[in-house]
Amino acid sequence: MTALRAVTARALLFDMDGTLVDSADSIDRVWRAFATRHRLDPATVIAALPGRTAHDIVAGLLPAADLSIVGAEVAWIREREEATADTVTEIPGARRLLTSLPERTWAVVTSASRTMTERRLTAAGLPLPAVAVCADDVRAGKPDPEGFRAAARLLDVDIADCLLFEDSAPGLLAAHRSGGTPVAVAAPAAEPAPYRVDDLTAVTAHVSNGRIRLEIRQPRAHAEPAEGIRL
Repeated sequence: MTALRAVTARALLFDMDGTLVDSADSIDRVWRAFATRHRLDPATVIAALPGRTAHDIVAGLLPAADLSIVGAEVAWIREREEATADTVTEIPGARRLLTSLPERTWAVVTSASRTMTERRLTAAGLPLPAVAVCADDVRAGKPDPEGFRAAARLLDVDIADCLLFEDSAPGLLAAHRSGGTPVAVAAPAAEPAPYRVDDLTAVTAHVSNGRIRLEIRQPRAHAEPAEGIRL
């Protein structure tokens, strides 16, 4: 059972991996190879991935490594991720939603590099955003809200008037901390969000007078919006 909810915003900010594109197989293969390379437990490595930059992940998994080693390992990872970038696919509904939005009403905020962002979006058949805030552009990755706030500034909108689409726990925490309104996309039920969808087929956008009106079909268990959300 689903319920239809409506909410308005000036802009939509999207995570990429797991929200707009399905890159799970590509990412999993590369990081399992990293685990083997360093004799780490693969499950521990995979659990460290969601929402975080490669630099933060490597630094956390190799705490004794100096910055030069961390940088070399990040380069090793990016090289292998780029080799498999063309295998990613669209999250259902992503293309329809993005192409319904005016160019400067949406942005991508991702823990991937800018090169990887462009490669994966292109491989999935999605439009490239006018504004993208990538791992290269921030001092602190998610769950720090820096990336979302930067994207709102670049779009010249108030972060409080943005909807933030995320699939991971660190990403949703960053969304909450930013002051925007989170929308959980296929996220674990334990992760709180005022709106929740299985994929982007559940979201329809209508644009009028500089505002975006979204119709969101979400499971009834999550049908009531949080206090203060604009309806």
